[in-house]
Amino acid sequence: QVQLVESGGGLVQAGGSLRLSCTASGGTFRSYTMGWFRQAPGKEREFAGCISWHGGTTSYADSVQGRFTISRDNAKNTVILQMNSLKPEDTAVYYCAASIAPMATKAVQYNYWGQGTQVTVSS
Repeated sequence: QVQLVESGGGLVQAGGSLRLSCTASGGTFRSYTMGWFRQAPGKEREFAGCISWHGGTTSYADSVQGRFTISRDNAKNTVILQMNSLKPEDTAVYYCAASIAPMATKAVQYNYWGQGTQVTVSS
């Protein structure tokens, strides 16, 4: 059983940056693809990006490509989502998740989820 805890959300102006962290416990962190998803009010949860177990491969949704970067530190059981050039449409609850499937991009492929952290981007 893997427990995931996100932190780092908050309020930022458009064009600004935020750095989200997700720390894992209770499992073998390096075994998992780690993903970030987001859910805006009234919308379905959507994939933002993911990183391979070794950190060498990343994949991003078109909507965040070039603005968001995912990294991980397997020694610290931590995955980071660096968000730059934020837009109001990035406002959502952001979730980290762990999957045993390589480079999973669908929510149903993820086995464990954090509780989410709110990101609000003002215009």
